[in-house]
Amino acid sequence: MNFFLSALGLMMVFEGIPYFCFPKKVKSYAQKLPEIPDSTLRVIGFFLMMIGLLVVYLGGAKNG
Repeated sequence: MNFFLSALGLMMVFEGIPYFCFPKKVKSYAQKLPEIPDSTLRVIGFFLMMIGLLVVYLGGAKNG
């Protein structure tokens, strides 16, 4: 559970960086988001999840 909470907290830090450093760009991107087709967003989301799983796997392999 400690590992999960640490990972969740780290994810929140990384998610917050663009909002803190580039708030105007985030707002601009958010306005353009509805123009992007759902299929494109799904492909991007899928690849991000796969990269995330790979990172978690590689990180766990070094500890195990």
